[in-house]
Amino acid sequence: AKLMNPHKKVLLPDMKAGCSLSSSITGKDVRLLKEKYPGVPVVSYVNTSADVKAETDICCTSANAVKIVKSLGVKKVIFLPDDYLAKYVAAQTDIEIIAWKGTCVVHEQFNENEINQIRKDNPGIKIIAHPECPPDVINASDFAGSTTGMIKYVEDHQPKKVMMVTECSMSDNVKIDNPNVEFIRPCNLCPYMKKITLPKILDCLENETGEIIMDPETIEKARISVERMTAIGR
Repeated sequence: AKLMNPHKKVLLPDMKAGCSLSSSITGKDVRLLKEKYPGVPVVSYVNTSADVKAETDICCTSANAVKIVKSLGVKKVIFLPDDYLAKYVAAQTDIEIIAWKGTCVVHEQFNENEINQIRKDNPGIKIIAHPECPPDVINASDFAGSTTGMIKYVEDHQPKKVMMVTECSMSDNVKIDNPNVEFIRPCNLCPYMKKITLPKILDCLENETGEIIMDPETIEKARISVERMTAIGR
């Protein structure tokens, strides 16, 4: 938000509400990778810090990661920081992916045995997974896609019973618009997301606490990679 709106006041209700993916890599790490693989473009997931984005050629989301990588027209890319999303992209393209070993603290908890047991306990269930999940989980699922893609799957197919292999509270949100679908909740919660509470939001708005302050030079460099992504779109 601050990168795209540098002159606006941006507030965060809890400054400790980070992300395991973002904290897995630094700008220095990216610079070392670029030295090791000179000339290879860097694609970074949006769940990264501004320092990492400043060293990145173009950002991506889980929805457009494959499209972004293909758009570069190269045979090799450095893909950061999610190792599982990198594997998903590699499986969807003929491009060599140099991956970082970061993972999402929520999605890495899922495993194939758990998926198979849920399918056994719930005959006819449709299981849809986020591409941040391990490859064996994706292979054991009926569909894999971004958060938006998962929501669209539920809306289009209206399965009698479904499990969204992602952060637990996502099912609660999708259930509102799909009351006829029964959701089996895996209940792996993101400890970082749960740091944002209504009382903290109220305090943040009333007292304007938790303002995001960033170096102008970093903002300018980091914004370029985001703007390149938005120019390509989903």
